[in-house]
Amino acid sequence: MRKQIENLTIVAWITSLIATLGSLYFSQVRMYEPCTLCWYQRIFMYPLVIILIIGIIKKDATVALYSAVLSLIGIGLSSYHYALQKIPFFTQTAPACGRVPCTGQYINWFGFVTIPFLALTAFIIIFICSLLILRLSKEDS
Repeated sequence: MRKQIENLTIVAWITSLIATLGSLYFSQVRMYEPCTLCWYQRIFMYPLVIILIIGIIKKDATVALYSAVLSLIGIGLSSYHYALQKIPFFTQTAPACGRVPCTGQYINWFGFVTIPFLALTAFIIIFICSLLILRLSKEDS
């Protein structure tokens, strides 16, 4: 595995690890109960930690295909969740989604950074790293 590919995989893995630990911090330490959409985002983030570390250990760049797919779905979920929180049209027409409303904002740093925004940022970083890995590994072939 080329050093560039390995470094990008490590960046993607660290991003997924920080996102996973951050979500666990919010739910287990701060006691913020996740809404339904938060759970769906976790379903796509948590496996990335394992998939990417296996790719790093085995020096296998093909894991980027799996991380690209999972992170792209995560981008869609996080974008929709963020829209529910910040765009009035979506907020007013949001369906009920469990005990905790998906429009709720446990944090609102700087007026725009919410938990779905943090997840969206992590998914975008992982997706970009995955695309770059796929591109570089294709050049090597």
